[in-house]
Amino acid sequence: MDTSYRIFIKSITWQVLGLFSMTLVGYLFTGSLTAGGGIALVSSAIGFGFYFMHEVIWSKIKWGRATRSL
Repeated sequence: MDTSYRIFIKSITWQVLGLFSMTLVGYLFTGSLTAGGGIALVSSAIGFGFYFMHEVIWSKIKWGRATRSL
């Protein structure tokens, strides 16, 4: 089972990647790096919160996990 700290670090690295990609998409659509960056920051903040909550909830669900046999 993942610890909350591990999930937190995974969430950060995922959001950094998302921040860069969303900035690029925002720039391509608006032609403005500032607008693209603003869109990316808001999207990343919201996405980070939901991803973290999603991971915490799923880490507590036993369904679908392989069990270790002795």
